[in-house]
Amino acid sequence: MATRTNEAWVSDLRAGGENRNAALADLRIVVQKGLPYALSRWLSPSEPQFEALVEEVTQETLLRVLDQLDTFEGRSQFTTWVHKIAIRIALTELRRKRWRDASLEEMTENEDVPPPQGLMADAQAGPDIAAERADMLARVRRVIEEELTDRQRQALILLGIQDMPMEDAARKLKTNRNALYKLLHDARLRLRNRLAGEDISPGEVLALFEQK
Repeated sequence: MATRTNEAWVSDLRAGGENRNAALADLRIVVQKGLPYALSRWLSPSEPQFEALVEEVTQETLLRVLDQLDTFEGRSQFTTWVHKIAIRIALTELRRKRWRDASLEEMTENEDVPPPQGLMADAQAGPDIAAERADMLARVRRVIEEELTDRQRQALILLGIQDMPMEDAARKLKTNRNALYKLLHDARLRLRNRLAGEDISPGEVLALFEQK
């Protein structure tokens, strides 16, 4: 496989003809070599659907790269930029498959769903901070369980934790976007008021999880 500079990648992909075809063939190899390691946290290469996913993601990545070529600013290696595009596409596909295959009950019944990335405990945090974080998470989960209706809790989990797009969440909940916006707004308002009543502020939660 040819080794290219950033400028050569962009030039060959813009050129058309044999230069573009050769660059796309090389880029396909780059993407397919990198995906197994990049996706190993979420899907094992031994899973039967892995090869089909890699092929689908690779094809979509090449199309996306050609479409977004003018947005590449050269701040990183071109192949690094391409890998980021590929991983975003792959994770989107994995989420879509999970949402499509899982029932609403399966997605919202598990109270051990991990918090958003910003609230994950730092591996280097000391035992006191780790204990505080665990206690805070338990309190927040209790408030969610006690204060929200089933529908509000489902909406909050799908949109706030599962990071599901609004259209997909509305479909899962068998409602429309406007009704879902209202449901989520009411859930957040009830949570804010309850947290304030227990002297827990959102800022306090975030500050605690930013400590090292």
